[in-house]
Amino acid sequence: MPELPEVETVRRGLQPHLEGERILRAEARRPDLRWPLPPDLVQVLTGARVTGLRRRSKYILADLEDRGSLLLHLGMSGRMLIEDEAQGAFHRDPAILPRHDHVVFWTERGTRITFNDARRFGMVDLIAPGAMHPLLAQLGPEPLSDEFTPEILGRAFDGRRAPVKAALLDQRIVAGLGNIYVSEALHRAGIDPRRAAGRIGAGRLSALVGHIRDVLVEAIAAGGSSLRDHRQATGELGYFQHAFRVYDREGAPCPSPGCTGSIRRIVQSGRSSYFCPDCQK
Repeated sequence: MPELPEVETVRRGLQPHLEGERILRAEARRPDLRWPLPPDLVQVLTGARVTGLRRRSKYILADLEDRGSLLLHLGMSGRMLIEDEAQGAFHRDPAILPRHDHVVFWTERGTRITFNDARRFGMVDLIAPGAMHPLLAQLGPEPLSDEFTPEILGRAFDGRRAPVKAALLDQRIVAGLGNIYVSEALHRAGIDPRRAAGRIGAGRLSALVGHIRDVLVEAIAAGGSSLRDHRQATGELGYFQHAFRVYDREGAPCPSPGCTGSIRRIVQSGRSSYFCPDCQK
């Protein structure tokens, strides 16, 4: 499942081709993905100008002038494809099958934007002007924003006996984090993923917030992590998987300077956790 860096990478790739553009034509080629598509989707998109392209947690929002916003979630295999006949523009990878093109729209400039999703776990929805979508209503602060501080994280963790990894994956505490980047940040911070969230002191919380930011910034700069389906909007792979310190490295030597331990894999809440038991306490 794409996490914050992958979604932000896709948003940045779409931005120069969609922001400020008017949608000339739109097509919905099936009635549903993970959930039913809005019945007025094509009507709302046709003729709308995209005034902004934002990300909230793992969602992309396209603001549609006075028509509200288009809400997108990539699911497990969703891709946003950019195609243009102009010389030097992006062209379609022939390995991406057209039968999985579910929502397509064309801008006045002639660019075609396609939501392609082989497994159909993604979603496309509309948000009315001034409304709050229920999927966004309970989200915590963005980890790259000024609202994400050690003090705020400490208050959210206070009294919690749940493992710190589970707490960081709770989107009500902090938005957009997932299994990969939580594992990486906890290793950098030297915190055992099994430690109770409420038993982490102020100094370690401050370090953890810094490491979460660093991991996300580095991953975005690398175009995210391509483990299975993720591609940037340009079709390129992400490369942060080559910089993993612990994720998917079971049995490998710990990369922390001076540590002689090795990476261990355990299962927490049905998900794999990777950490070094020697230097993460």
